[in-house]
Amino acid sequence: MNKLITLITAVGITVSISAQDNNTTDYRNRFLCGLKAGGNYSNVYDAQGQDFRAEAKAGFAGGIFFAVPLGKYVGLQPELLYSQKGFKGTGSFMGDSYKFTRTTSYIDVPLQLAIKFSEFFTIVGGPQYSYLTMQKDVFTTSIASSEMETQFANENIRKNTLCATGGMDITMKHIVLSGRVGWDIQNNNGNGTSTTPRYKNMWYQATIGYRFYKK
Repeated sequence: MNKLITLITAVGITVSISAQDNNTTDYRNRFLCGLKAGGNYSNVYDAQGQDFRAEAKAGFAGGIFFAVPLGKYVGLQPELLYSQKGFKGTGSFMGDSYKFTRTTSYIDVPLQLAIKFSEFFTIVGGPQYSYLTMQKDVFTTSIASSEMETQFANENIRKNTLCATGGMDITMKHIVLSGRVGWDIQNNNGNGTSTTPRYKNMWYQATIGYRFYKK
């Protein structure tokens, strides 16, 4: 009788542990992918420190992300994003006020190291490569408005902007809330040379994502 009770107790403990394992949301050791969307709040600054002022503008940001585990607490998080940046400003010319807005559309590829403190909280940071695909300028005065849009093919994949980015993720089961900050560092000219851009992008990014997994 005592052996039967012991066996039933052992089976009950095993079933309980299995049920808890099936309900876990800690997938830090698993490869995952997901979708994210949100916005950028971006501006530009003069790297030479001269008297240049611009106002920040909002733009769309979204794409796909991957979680590649290197262990329970460390991993890689590459992403592929469509990201709008730019700036806007106002001024006057010959007594007439004007407004200027520039919107730049990029394909951003951040390659981030992820430090996974818990199943809910992750810090990420690393380099980012950005490819300019389109630039739109809008110039408006009190009597006229003009718009110019330029498309960039970027056949040379080495022609890009090197950036730095970092931030954090807060994960709640399938939902991932992300915050990032980033800034330009250098332009790769695609021929083995690089330049430091005078006017650099700097942006804050907030997104909400959905990660796919099966229990």
